[in-house]
Amino acid sequence: MRGSPRHGTAVGFIFLLNGLLVVTQAAQGVPTDHLLVQFHEDAQEDEAHQLAAQHGFQSARKLPFGDGLYHFYPQDTSKRRSKRSTRIRQRLQKDRRVKNVFEQEGFSRQKRGYRNINDIEVNMSDPLFSKQWYLINTGQADGTPGLDLNVAEAWQLGYTGKGVTIAIMDDGIDYLHPDLASNYNADASYDFSSNDPFPFPRYTDDWFNSHGTRCAGEVSAAANNNICGVGVAYNSKVAGIRMLDQPFMTDIIEASSISHMPQIIDIYSASWGPTDDGKTVDGPRELTLQAMADGVNKGRGGKGSIYVWASGDGGSYDDCNCDGYASSMWTISINSAINDGRTALYDESCSSTLASTFSNGRKRNPEAGVATTDLYGNCTLRHSGTSAAAPEAAGVFALALEANPNLTWRDMQHLSVLTSKRNQLHDEVHQWRRNGVGLEFNHLFGYGVLDAGGMVKMAKEWKTVPERFHCVAGSIQEPHKIQSGNKLVLAITTDACEGKDNFVRYLEHVQAVVTVNASRRGDLNINMTSPMGTKSILLSRRPRDDDAKVGFDKWPFMTTHTWGEDPRGTWVLEVGFQGDEPQRGVLKEWTVMLHGTQSAPYIDQIVRDYQSKLAMSKKEELEEELDEAVERSLKSLLSKTN
Repeated sequence: MRGSPRHGTAVGFIFLLNGLLVVTQAAQGVPTDHLLVQFHEDAQEDEAHQLAAQHGFQSARKLPFGDGLYHFYPQDTSKRRSKRSTRIRQRLQKDRRVKNVFEQEGFSRQKRGYRNINDIEVNMSDPLFSKQWYLINTGQADGTPGLDLNVAEAWQLGYTGKGVTIAIMDDGIDYLHPDLASNYNADASYDFSSNDPFPFPRYTDDWFNSHGTRCAGEVSAAANNNICGVGVAYNSKVAGIRMLDQPFMTDIIEASSISHMPQIIDIYSASWGPTDDGKTVDGPRELTLQAMADGVNKGRGGKGSIYVWASGDGGSYDDCNCDGYASSMWTISINSAINDGRTALYDESCSSTLASTFSNGRKRNPEAGVATTDLYGNCTLRHSGTSAAAPEAAGVFALALEANPNLTWRDMQHLSVLTSKRNQLHDEVHQWRRNGVGLEFNHLFGYGVLDAGGMVKMAKEWKTVPERFHCVAGSIQEPHKIQSGNKLVLAITTDACEGKDNFVRYLEHVQAVVTVNASRRGDLNINMTSPMGTKSILLSRRPRDDDAKVGFDKWPFMTTHTWGEDPRGTWVLEVGFQGDEPQRGVLKEWTVMLHGTQSAPYIDQIVRDYQSKLAMSKKEELEEELDEAVERSLKSLLSKTN
């Protein structure tokens, strides 16, 4: 019989329930012993219970969304329909008190955001793919299953970085490598160390110049070619910008590299910075600052170049807020975690870090490093450091840009904040906290590990964030003494320029511009608390920093931890010393700079639904749309009760 519900994988059916015509389309389900029984209006509730028991059901449960509706459920709810269920239904249908009986089919519903690692189907022929635990972590090299970048979900949605170009600003790229050659963008590449268009690494006996080639493979190594591993965005184009291999760096070389081909290059990945010795305070010079400002304002047709920066390898001896590249508002600063969720021993912590990816493990497992391309056609399992973390982030951002090429540099930062996950990241020193609007962050990991699947899904529906404004919230210019044993506490109360054109209502970045001298700069500790109660550690103790002369001169300490907060109210700065020896100092300036929007960035967007689901992480999800047509809503409710 044509249209019979017994045939096909999808069936259309119509039934009348309490006077309401319901038309549904559903996949074929599994028969069960659950029944929806509709009684006539004059039936009593105790009669339903008696009738259920009489026919071998455990009981009957009255349903709240319709008159006379009861769920007859069996003794063992895990079993499928027994052979006698059809006879029971027929007998129930003949009872004078019963109006209708509907057999309930069982069907599949999956928890969104939950992945069973054994259900991931990604088949790659590349020999090192199974070693790339940061892409799909099944517990390799003593790792934690599921702790990865969730690239499999993004790939399965069809996003592989196609149409996006990432520049690796480093010591060159082996663009002849068979795993990189097909994705190499020669037109966007340049060698600023030798001033020619061929950024091939200079040979050394110790392979010192393998850094850029390894980073390039993490981003754009080709897939399914039986060579090495797979890039995070394996169909993206990679450009080589050789700029690290000369006796010294200059402002011109840095600025030229950062501003090279900004209408062709989408993402710039930098795994370098000032010396990570725990005593250096340094950042971009004038030309480089101008180049970065031009990049975010004019790059990519005005959408802004995306700068990804490794936060640093100075470990607990250093603080990445002393690195003016990583702590810049114009960069996305990326830290790293190892394959079991702990911090790497070389990780620096600071309040400017936005998110994290992965690097090598602590244990001496030879497969706990990052698998990628190496010089002269080789492969390696030993790439490491936050150098490895930044290119992974660049690859994830390439997937998001393919999903939505209209994303601005600020959109990418918002997406990083909203979709990064705590997952199983943990640090012995810094605990996870929530800021004033409920966003969870960590002083070391930022807002968590990047989630490629979550980011591309949100990017698809993303609307560009509102215009950005800048407000000087207030400034204290008088000298204030600091002594060991006594914290200096200062306060600035602000209206965040309310009533003016540059009013900031919803925060993005906050800068605390500080001038301070100390008898030992490394013992300084600076914290700042927002009006909504979020404390940011602007500067931690750096035990190797013995400076007693330079201090910090108008240094812009930056925090991302107050993202989304209302900045109006009182900001509190605490300055003190940590260490064994008594110290003294003078704070000469503290200025609070607010950067953000006047209107809420996420109004009328799917993002709001996404955020609410994140906040309900341990509760069952509601059905997707409660305001759908009556027919679909009713079906949804019926399926949830059965």
